[in-house]
Amino acid sequence: MCGICGEINFGGAADANAVRAMMEVLRPRGPDAGGLHGQGGVLFGHCRLKIIDLSEAGQQPMIDAELGLSIVFNGCIYNYKDLREELVAKGYRFFSTSDTEVVLKAFHAWGRDCVKRFLGMFVFAVHERDSGRVTLARDRLGIKPLYYAETGRRFRFASSLPALLAAGEVDTTIDKAALHHYMSWHAGVPAPLTILKGVRKVPPATTLTFEPDGSRREETYWTLTVGPRDEDRHMTEADWRAAVLDSLGIAVARRQIADVPTGVLLSGGLDSSVIVALLAKNGQTGLKTFSVGFDAVNGVEGDEFKYSDIIADRFETDHAKLVVDGTRTLEALPAAIHAMAEPQMSHDAVAFLLLSQEVAKHVKVIQSGQGADEVFGGYHWYPKLMGSTDPTADYARAYFDRDHAEMREALTPEFVDEDYSRDFIARFFAESKSASAIDKTLDLDQRVMLVDDPVKRVDNMTMACGLEARVPFLDHELVELAARIPAELKVRDGGKFILKEAARAVVPAEVIDRPKGYFPVPALKHIRGPFMDFVRDVLDRPAARERGIFNRAYVDRLLADPDGTLTPKGNSKLWQVALLEAWLQSHGI
Repeated sequence: MCGICGEINFGGAADANAVRAMMEVLRPRGPDAGGLHGQGGVLFGHCRLKIIDLSEAGQQPMIDAELGLSIVFNGCIYNYKDLREELVAKGYRFFSTSDTEVVLKAFHAWGRDCVKRFLGMFVFAVHERDSGRVTLARDRLGIKPLYYAETGRRFRFASSLPALLAAGEVDTTIDKAALHHYMSWHAGVPAPLTILKGVRKVPPATTLTFEPDGSRREETYWTLTVGPRDEDRHMTEADWRAAVLDSLGIAVARRQIADVPTGVLLSGGLDSSVIVALLAKNGQTGLKTFSVGFDAVNGVEGDEFKYSDIIADRFETDHAKLVVDGTRTLEALPAAIHAMAEPQMSHDAVAFLLLSQEVAKHVKVIQSGQGADEVFGGYHWYPKLMGSTDPTADYARAYFDRDHAEMREALTPEFVDEDYSRDFIARFFAESKSASAIDKTLDLDQRVMLVDDPVKRVDNMTMACGLEARVPFLDHELVELAARIPAELKVRDGGKFILKEAARAVVPAEVIDRPKGYFPVPALKHIRGPFMDFVRDVLDRPAARERGIFNRAYVDRLLADPDGTLTPKGNSKLWQVALLEAWLQSHGI
């Protein structure tokens, strides 16, 4: 796990100062080592977090002079040992025990198609010395981020958007379509867009290849169709339960590969609990687990310790609980906002940052339960899409934070025109190969919302602390299995039915049958006292007023009644507005 960056200059030498500036921003992602390597118009930078092969042999950028390749890589290939054996059999010689070198040799052996052999999370850039060609790739589910900016004949890429800002020459104009998505879609902005016109992101499951003359080729190497298959007609509910438990057990075991200590973020919910239970089933003892809790506000509880304690006690984990009072939450807000690669409104970003700061004192790798709700149909709006005859309207009604009419109230005329988000969903559903409304919805959430909300949030906050987060529910083989399960077995009885039934073999019933919870940070849902002062200060600053994104009458209405203006998902519209402005200010935009 690391931070990568680089520049391709199609008309001259790469700018070393720009790459160094990006590396400085990325250093928290890889505090253990760093390096630069380039040739002509190509220059790579890397900040390393040592997880596999802690020796200098695993240093990056990694160069193989014999093969004429150099690479920067971020992520983990869980089947790298098997691939290494296959490559050795083909005659390749290795100088390290790292998964990075396996990626390098695999690229030489199989070209861009090597990505189809990888089990894991990854982004990488490979430079071919003799041809001058550069190839970038992102993993199937978009677990690892990859941003880029282009100016003239110059192409720069990095693991975070702020790193590109540090390099300079970025068009920081607000992208109107991305802003509409941010304000509609719980801050999710589908690739390739970002909130800034001058920065884009490589979509998941994509390779991007550049020739020395600047020509490029973009390919999607993996697609997912959600819905039942004819060949699964014989599968019973019991068969699906067994298949889910087996596949999840494999995914969890894969993610224990490391040369450093590992742990689990244990929220007390089903998803993290089943990870712990399966590790115990696999023979793991003394597992380190971590939970966080916050002060209650307005009757909303701020911790779920009673459930995480059940799991910690049952499986005898080495458990640590972090209790965070309002003062510490407030103090951490600026750091959490600054750590966001893109503005993210979800209240739990600060929770993940504070927890990651504590966890990083004990381990370098953790497993987390993100993705289970999208993959196994856990959200409350999914049943509303069963049998829908107008999925676009029904999805927008259930999920969007505000409709287009309210968007016109919220944004000044300069920043709003088309109903970009509604149009995006209509196009997606029309093009989706999934047949039913609910399967189209699950397809959408897995390919877009999942990537640009929970997955991005966890990556940003953990990596800000030099902590690698692994997400077994996004093992692509598990995702492919779940996609085949009939929707009614996923959304039944409040959601995640088949996962809950599978988990009964290993997880206590009182955790499975508990009311659904979320990572709670009540102070950012019911904004009071110093948190209101923080929000008001952000929105009243000259930078906010001069930028003029939001109609002041709308802002004043939110400030006057923050509890009366929650989104359909129960989140604060005021926080959504303030967070965007705070992020822009934090990065000097």
